[in-house]
Amino acid sequence: MTEKYVPFSAAEYARRLSKTRAAMERAGLDAMFVTDPSNQAWLTGYDGWSFYVHQGVIVTHDRDPIWWGRYMDSIGALRTCWMAPASVHGYADNYVQSTVRHPMQDLAGHIRALGLATARIGVEMENYYYSAKAHAVLAGELPDATLADATALVNWQRLIKSDEEIAFIRNAAKISDKVVTTAIERAEPGLRKNDLVADIFHAAISGVGDLWGDYPAIVPLTPSGIDATAAHLTWNGAPMKAGEATFFELSGCYRRYHAPLCRTVFLGTPPQEMREAEKAQIEGIAAGLDAARAGNRTCDIANAFMGVLKKYGIHREGRMGYPIGLSYPPDWGERTASIRSEDETVLEPGMVFHFMPALWMESWGLETTETILITESGPAQPFCTVERKLFVKG
Repeated sequence: MTEKYVPFSAAEYARRLSKTRAAMERAGLDAMFVTDPSNQAWLTGYDGWSFYVHQGVIVTHDRDPIWWGRYMDSIGALRTCWMAPASVHGYADNYVQSTVRHPMQDLAGHIRALGLATARIGVEMENYYYSAKAHAVLAGELPDATLADATALVNWQRLIKSDEEIAFIRNAAKISDKVVTTAIERAEPGLRKNDLVADIFHAAISGVGDLWGDYPAIVPLTPSGIDATAAHLTWNGAPMKAGEATFFELSGCYRRYHAPLCRTVFLGTPPQEMREAEKAQIEGIAAGLDAARAGNRTCDIANAFMGVLKKYGIHREGRMGYPIGLSYPPDWGERTASIRSEDETVLEPGMVFHFMPALWMESWGLETTETILITESGPAQPFCTVERKLFVKG
């Protein structure tokens, strides 16, 4: 048999499945249909660019998970999932974007064959890849089953990373260091932004040494000047200008694991208000890292940072970070806990966050962030090594 591309040990997948089943039991679920591509990969190893069609993983309490999707993608599942071929099912291509049939009709047939026609089945209602039409068709095909909202049930099981996962994030961080350093070194007046982003992509995909780079879940965010007052603009073909700040929100990616890292470069002499904000931001990050200790809460990180900003007279709203790890587009966050004042998630060793206390002001933006690990004792540890400061290029 051809060797598979399964990234983790059998024990690691068994750990993940056990945690998921325990959460399903607490939620009173007989089965679960998992559609989030990140959750599919976390449970089975499946890795392919096929999330634009209907696919998912059926998890029960008494057998291996079943990967289900388009037939041509089931071939990729046989190459990347840890399960035996009998646990991979593909539906016919005439279901794809059809106006007379829907893939959920095929899925319902598999669910009935598993004896789950009257079961309580969890589905990820708040998920990018589970449509309203899919839910309606599935419910219509399984009239005696109960489809319960199990949004983020699997996501929460991913919050504490295993040693194997942390090793992958460390690899991603090495690529992040290279990518951000490349962006800073290449930035100069007159350089077209798209040419800079091309260099960023090259650095990200070429990786570091034997560590090859995967595609990140978010494309490079590289706005300059007034555009940097917005959080999520990408790039264009305009040349970079003297007298403007550009922030780089980037991440290396290794085997789908991320380590986001943001830095800002100013071409010329920064205004004094930006220098003051830099000072407050750096001091606030240090305070947040010190508060990011096992036993504390996510809100303690946010409040520590906000306390420093208040001292400097800077107003900021919104969350300041989120858990990261394995992910697919369009987001590298895990969509569970948040680093913000009202979130009281207790910090535990092995949690990994993108601590993201960016400042978007009226005429400029300043992003300085870290991917951090909650440790057994002491403050959180950043994964990356790029100096924490505003980079100024005269």
